[in-house]
Amino acid sequence: MESGFFGFLENNSIYIVMFIVLVVWAGIFIFISNTDKRLKAIEKELKEK
Repeated sequence: MESGFFGFLENNSIYIVMFIVLVVWAGIFIFISNTDKRLKAIEKELKEK
């Protein structure tokens, strides 16, 4: 068995995959949230006109 960082990656690869998936989902959530805020601002601006 390899020790050190690469050994950790080999032995705990499922945790690395889960972390990457979590980061991707967080990015999607932030993107959708920002898009929703912008859309609400545009809708408010159009209602005022």
